[in-house]
Amino acid sequence: MTLIDWLGSAGVFLILLAYFLNIFNKMKKEGYPYILMNIAGAGLACLASILLKYLPFIILEAAWTLVSMAALVRLSLGSRSGSIER
Repeated sequence: MTLIDWLGSAGVFLILLAYFLNIFNKMKKEGYPYILMNIAGAGLACLASILLKYLPFIILEAAWTLVSMAALVRLSLGSRSGSIER
């Protein structure tokens, strides 16, 4: 496997792990671990797609990363006001 394969595989693994942990009620989708795993996973998958120069997945993974970052900001701001439980 190449470095690009490892990066992409690690990213996809993180995204899927977060998803399965959420589905089986081991992790809340509104929590920091879930959101951070999505940011890291989508970021790695996006980097691999950039290195492959594969535009459809660059767009998909960049959007996934940005949406997850927005969720992180929302959670952080909500936590400060006490409106979101952990």
